[in-house]
Amino acid sequence: MGSSSTRTPRQAARTVVLAPDGSVFLLRSDNVEVGVHWSPPGGGMEPGESPAEAARRELAEETGWQDLAPGVLLCTWEHDFTWHGTRVRQHEHIYLTRGPHRAPTGDLSEAHAVDRILGWRWWSDTELTAPDADPLWPPQLPALLATAQEQWPTGEAPVHLGYVPNAR
Repeated sequence: MGSSSTRTPRQAARTVVLAPDGSVFLLRSDNVEVGVHWSPPGGGMEPGESPAEAARRELAEETGWQDLAPGVLLCTWEHDFTWHGTRVRQHEHIYLTRGPHRAPTGDLSEAHAVDRILGWRWWSDTELTAPDADPLWPPQLPALLATAQEQWPTGEAPVHLGYVPNAR
């Protein structure tokens, strides 16, 4: 896709929520440039906000969950896509936390409509790696989660994926 010079820089943060059974909560979204994909709850940082603050706010806005906070930093990465008509190069911080296996709460229809969120679900390890699954953001999410669950108590350094081009 285009070079970073033709894209507007955007900072964002996300939170991967792991349930006690090891399943992962993801949102299904549609994007004019990338297409349908699954990603952890999250989005753009507001001025003056830290990545962890943005991740917590976005998690609450997209799930209604007020009781979860970002844990360890899983990874950072950059990718290109079109956000509300603007071509962006997004730099993301992705955090990991544990939480109960539950549905989003409250009326999230307006927030989901604005962000083109089509739905949500909990994914098992096997489902995340199925060859016919919709694309994931980031594409390396299953491998990152496998490593993170092994290292969870040690809080080892996050993975810096750098720029990852879109598969589409």
